[in-house]
Amino acid sequence: MAVFVVLLALVAGVLGNEFSILRSPGSVVFRNGNWPIPGERIPDVAALSMGFSVKEDLSWPGLAVGNLFHRPRATVMVMVKGVDKLALPPGSVISYPLENRVYMVGKANSVFEDLSVTLRQLHNRLFQENSVLSSLPLNSLSRNNEVDLLFLSELQVLHDISSLLSRHKHLAKDHSPDLYSLELAGLDEIGKRYGEDSEQFRDASNILVDALQKFADDMYNLYGGNAVVELVTVKSFDTSLVRKTRTILEAKQAKNPASPYNLAYKYNFEYSVVFNMVLWIMIALALAVIITSYNIWNMDPGYDSIIYRMTNQKIRMD
Repeated sequence: MAVFVVLLALVAGVLGNEFSILRSPGSVVFRNGNWPIPGERIPDVAALSMGFSVKEDLSWPGLAVGNLFHRPRATVMVMVKGVDKLALPPGSVISYPLENRVYMVGKANSVFEDLSVTLRQLHNRLFQENSVLSSLPLNSLSRNNEVDLLFLSELQVLHDISSLLSRHKHLAKDHSPDLYSLELAGLDEIGKRYGEDSEQFRDASNILVDALQKFADDMYNLYGGNAVVELVTVKSFDTSLVRKTRTILEAKQAKNPASPYNLAYKYNFEYSVVFNMVLWIMIALALAVIITSYNIWNMDPGYDSIIYRMTNQKIRMD
């Protein structure tokens, strides 16, 4: 079963953000360039990089055609809310401008049910012996502040995910592709509490960059260098761009608008497959009928038919 870890599914407008590739195997080629990518096409980028097809063609030049016979076994996408970009190490990361909205959805594997989810569980996990508090340089962050603890607990979740996978390595070695999608909002809360020009926000950003680099290395190595690790930084969400629900009647009217030209409906991507199946099956059946009819028409009852042959022998014996 493919692994899906999703902490948040959202559909919203994003303003002034960035899509970055932290790690990728040699079989997946991302080109350097300042090509903006719509946020709603990020799942298509993940699907195409793993060798899957998409309903609509992606005309984004950032993703090149790689090795079709060696596709990555996993894609890890981390979404950070509250900052338009992070100070990632130059040279090792490819980044693109992000526009419009982001949409990701999935379900979690049963292995990850042991992860801390509630605030109480996250708080208790942080103060255990093997937590990240013993290794992170907190600097201006405090262990007694709930906002700081929320940010640190998200880093703890990243650490626990890689630790769980290291104990269940069969998930990374099966033949099913895996997708991990995580959303981190702790940095946004620190920015709201202390301000984006505060020392706490700068320290939290530096700690997050280091944690993301380590998480990317761990996930990349767990899959033997055959995984894509992506980062999406979202400064703010524009709620005015959230999609509205519509009635069935409105959807039908929008899908089939009245046209005086009697235009045909738009074909989907499965049309060519169905057309070829129906066409060649019809041709094969027509040829079978023609060949059978020709053989029956030219059949000699005295030599070709077993019925007449056996009857003829019986008459001679009598």
